Amino acid sequence: MTRTFIDIHVLQTVPPSNMNRDDTGSPKTAVYGGVRRARVSSQAWKRATRLDFQRTLDGRDLGVRTKRVVELVAEEIARQAEDIDAGVRAQAAAAVLTAARIKLQPARKKDAPEESGYLILLSRLQIEALAALAVESVRTGNPPDKVAALAVIKDKNSVDLALFGRMVADVTDLNVDAAAQVAHAISVHPVETEYDYFTAVDDHKREDSEEDAGAGMIGTVEFNSSTLYRYATVDVAQLATNLGDPLAVRRGVEAFLRSFVRSLPTGKQNTFANRTLPDAVVVAVRDDQPVNLVGAFESPVSSDGTGTIEAASRALADYAKDVGDAYGDAPVRSWVVGVGSRTSALDSLGERIPFDELVPAVGEVIAARLAPVP
Repeated sequence: MTRTFIDIHVLQTVPPSNMNRDDTGSPKTAVYGGVRRARVSSQAWKRATRLDFQRTLDGRDLGVRTKRVVELVAEEIARQAEDIDAGVRAQAAAAVLTAARIKLQPARKKDAPEESGYLILLSRLQIEALAALAVESVRTGNPPDKVAALAVIKDKNSVDLALFGRMVADVTDLNVDAAAQVAHAISVHPVETEYDYFTAVDDHKREDSEEDAGAGMIGTVEFNSSTLYRYATVDVAQLATNLGDPLAVRRGVEAFLRSFVRSLPTGKQNTFANRTLPDAVVVAVRDDQPVNLVGAFESPVSSDGTGTIEAASRALADYAKDVGDAYGDAPVRSWVVGVGSRTSALDSLGERIPFDELVPAVGEVIAARLAPVP
């Protein structure tokens, strides 16, 4: 098929927040261009994107990531064959998963079914097919067919599994190469971590006139504020390999674009209510290779009184042009979504379009490039 990559560039301002913490509770950071930047890990945004799929995709297009695979398959066996005893269901589920080369170990919880030794992502269709093999095994009295069980795990991928992949270190046959790559989001400017000192009042104690007036709890929460540059890319050919169906590929690209742009990691969300939508989105369809434009912010952006978003938009537009001039590689097609006039500098990068029109527009280009050549 035609070589196709979907590059997604996002500028997004978030107010005081701590949506991705390190092991000490501090907002994650990174040094880039010699200065400390705010950072949100790729894993955090991939999870936020995958969770947002639940809002936009049918459940049968999605998978479940868990160690409790025996319990998961046993529950599906119960749906398919209510007459099979609960104890037999767990044994049959364990047998079919073992036949599929998923290694199991005793659960930490007493009397619970066995678990896999690692988190594993299985599609709903894979779970159903494994359960069907287990039911057949119980009915016939024969052990599950190892070839059929492994084939199930290697086929019937869900959209999220096809996009984000699956890695099983000790059984490479179960691996699925990810079609999507997500960069760590970083701020386009330097940041300093700040501290919110807070007190919590004991309501009952407050009503007692004989009690002291001290707070019931005192603490601090760390936070920062930033304008982030976010980047992700989808290898459409790899997605087609993982899914096998052009309609599913288009659905997967559209779902990823919609959910990556609109999702937000939920760390400390109740504390800061920091949910914002991106100020600018640039999407480019490329036929050469993915191109991350983070180099636009290697020199930290200075607002110069115009605001960070306006300065970041100019920096991104200028750098994209410089990269294009240097390498001579222009996108096949590109679009820009921008909030207000502050993002007008990005209009040189593509057709300005509302986000609700952008998603199907990208889908149409993907469908055309997936179509067989007559």
